[in-house]
Amino acid sequence: MSNVKYDRQDAINRATDLFWAKGYHATSMRNLQEAIDMRPGSIYACFGSKDGLFKETLQHYAQMSQQRLHECLAAAASPIEGLKLFIRGAVSGCETSAPSGMCMLVKTISELTQDNTELLVEAQQLLLRIEGAIAAILRQAQEQGDISSTKSPERLARALQVQLMGLRVYASASAGNKQVDELIDDMFDNLR
Repeated sequence: MSNVKYDRQDAINRATDLFWAKGYHATSMRNLQEAIDMRPGSIYACFGSKDGLFKETLQHYAQMSQQRLHECLAAAASPIEGLKLFIRGAVSGCETSAPSGMCMLVKTISELTQDNTELLVEAQQLLLRIEGAIAAILRQAQEQGDISSTKSPERLARALQVQLMGLRVYASASAGNKQVDELIDDMFDNLR
């Protein structure tokens, strides 16, 4: 692997953490310069603009989420157990181990307006892609008889996504992982 590609990925990793922690608007070019150790001209040469870099960080974040989901599925005995493991990981400790207790995509959608249409649409599409991956897992769990087949997997995926968003905020605001674990168990009990 070349150093240029490595440096680019390292810059994207650092920028992802910065944007995730501060949000798009609160992240200045000076913040980016310091975080990724690049001058403004280099940032523009590599990424085109702050928007271009932000778009790449959103894509990187979504890739990381999908990679964690695949790892959880591989480590679990069933699709539903893998999904539960993924949700536990996304919620547990997110207030201390992640730059923000919120999902970066949700935070972006909450922050951006129509003034940033391209970035807003990108975040929405990436969130829908993750929702689609969850729906595919739920469909597989239905085929295996692990959960009820009376509801559409797409509708269940939307419901789980909404619950996950709320759980991450709740986990950030509460002091007890026990309550969060119980709520995750309730989410999956309701699927049966």
